[in-house]
Amino acid sequence: MNGFDVTFRDERDWVNFGETYVASEAFRALFRDGMALVEETAAYLDGEGREESRLISRDATLAYAAESMRLTTLLMQVASWLLVQRAVAEGEITPGQALQEKTRVKLATPDPVRSDVLSILPLRLQDLVSRARRLHARILHLDTLISDDRPTPTLRESPVAAQHGLLRSAFPSTH
Repeated sequence: MNGFDVTFRDERDWVNFGETYVASEAFRALFRDGMALVEETAAYLDGEGREESRLISRDATLAYAAESMRLTTLLMQVASWLLVQRAVAEGEITPGQALQEKTRVKLATPDPVRSDVLSILPLRLQDLVSRARRLHARILHLDTLISDDRPTPTLRESPVAAQHGLLRSAFPSTH
C-alpha cells in the first residue's frame, strides 16, 4: 500500500462545537441572560414574591412553595452549567474537567408543570417559571451538542485507490 491507497478523516478538520460556542458572543449573551434571570428570580422570591404569597389561597400557597423550590433548583442547575462553561471559555478548566463537573451537578429534565397548578400562581411567578424552563431546555440542548462524542476517524479506502487497484489487477505490470 502506498500513501494514496487509504484516506483518513483528520480530527484536525473537525470543528469542536463546544469550544467554538463557549468562546462566542452568543454564549456570553446566554450567560448574561441566564445569570440575570437567576438574580431576578432570587430578588422576586425574597421580596415581591413573599408579599404575593401572603395574598393567595392556601392551595395556591402550597403550589407557590413547591414551584418556587422547583424553580430554584432549575436555576441552580442553569447557573452551575453556565459557570462551568464560562470557566472552559476562559481557560480556567479543560473541557475534560468540565465533563467531570457535569457528574456533580446534573442537568435533569424537569417534570412538566401542570397548567391548573401554574394558573393559580401569581403572574410574575408564572412568567419566571416559563422563562426558566425555556432557558433550561435550551441549555439541555446545548449541553447535548457540546458533550456528544465525536465519531472517531474512520479508515476508508479511497475511491481512486479502489479504481487503481482494479486497473492493476486487469493490467498487471511486467516490471
